[in-house]
Amino acid sequence: MKNKTLVLGASENPARYSNKAILTLLSKKHSVVAIGKKAGEVSGVEIQTEQVKSDDIDTVTLYLNPDHQVPYYDYILSLKPRRIIFNPGAENEDLERIAAIEGIDVLEACTLVMLGTGQY
Repeated sequence: MKNKTLVLGASENPARYSNKAILTLLSKKHSVVAIGKKAGEVSGVEIQTEQVKSDDIDTVTLYLNPDHQVPYYDYILSLKPRRIIFNPGAENEDLERIAAIEGIDVLEACTLVMLGTGQY
């Protein structure tokens, strides 16, 4: 498996981009951790509703609007990811600034496009 990705804002709904991201990450052999509002499962990946402790998260990809990100700030930073991807609609100047100060790469990008073009 390649580097581990946390999908924050995960959904079982196949119409949601977070769902598509999980499936695409798996197809590209990435390890996935998923946290969402509702518990569930996507292709064998359990969607958890609690903050999962992990010390090997490489990337956090956000599918939450900025207001819903606030309760996760400390959690995201505690994971010490290499990068955070703010997908369209998840852009958040406050968290981006804090993450950059912590030495975390910040990208306003689309995870699906990055995976599809080999930029992930």
